[in-house]
Amino acid sequence: MWDLLLWLFVINTTLLITHEIDSAYWQEWELFKLPVKATGFLIIHLPLVFVILYGLVLVVQHSWAGLIFSLALGLVGLIAFGLHMFFIKKGHPEFKTWISLSILVATLVVSLVQVGVSLYCLITGLAA
Repeated sequence: MWDLLLWLFVINTTLLITHEIDSAYWQEWELFKLPVKATGFLIIHLPLVFVILYGLVLVVQHSWAGLIFSLALGLVGLIAFGLHMFFIKKGHPEFKTWISLSILVATLVVSLVQVGVSLYCLITGLAA
């Protein structure tokens, strides 16, 4: 089960980081009315990427904390999908390209599976 969780974590991280690259293209800071520009957006992402990679290390170690990080990453993916669909339905033109939508839908699918596997591991006590 840990191998599956590891690959779900890697795939979801890849999707979410790629989405964030797409977010910079669409100037997401304006969509969410953040008081930053491109430089601030990049600075915000430095600790986020570090935390995600730290979570990956914890998953590799089969730790309970790794399961929590995995669950959190899956939930972040679900929230990202939901927020962007909300803005698309409100008529915002951002993220409507086939690649942007494909990344968001893939994030939804992988996040659902990751949340399920993470919860299963937490409930059954698979942590080291």
